[in-house]
Amino acid sequence: MTPSPASTVVLVRNAGGDIETLLLLRNSKLVFEGGTWVFPGGKIEAFDYPGGRSLVDHHGQLRAARRAAVRETEEEAGVSLQAEELIHIAHWTTPEGPPRRYATWFFVCPLREAVSITVDQDEILDHCWLTPRQALRDCREGLIRLPLPTRETLASISGFRDVDELCTAMREAEVLVFPEDSSHYQPEPAGG
Repeated sequence: MTPSPASTVVLVRNAGGDIETLLLLRNSKLVFEGGTWVFPGGKIEAFDYPGGRSLVDHHGQLRAARRAAVRETEEEAGVSLQAEELIHIAHWTTPEGPPRRYATWFFVCPLREAVSITVDQDEILDHCWLTPRQALRDCREGLIRLPLPTRETLASISGFRDVDELCTAMREAEVLVFPEDSSHYQPEPAGG
């Protein structure tokens, strides 16, 4: 099964000498990752592409992923973002086997001002702000369930205590691609 293109956003904010990230609780009735805590995100739709391109056309997929990330964050959490604030950090492709597969673009987005979170009480049932270390600890202790890409992303940012330091490091780091040889990751050519 060909994975559907998707995108997700790791919203981060400074909090008491540390960073926190927003996690959303997916309704347990959902087929894909129901009952887990995730970052805001979802499928890239045809209208997210420049000129409404086909979803199988990889041209413009990074721009479409940014648009989808902004749209999904507004829909799932009620938070408005600007696409240019998103820092591309990873691309995960769901392995064969699950009932749904996604090729997901991961972004970090710093929040500089307080935001109010509003969930739809349908797809998303709750939200929380946790430090990456606390979220990972809660997962290990069985208090929350986190999908593998969410756990790995949290682990990759858990050493940071300041949003500006995190964003600088993420801009300079190579994009993590999983699996490493994924044919579903089609980065834009330089200048594209």
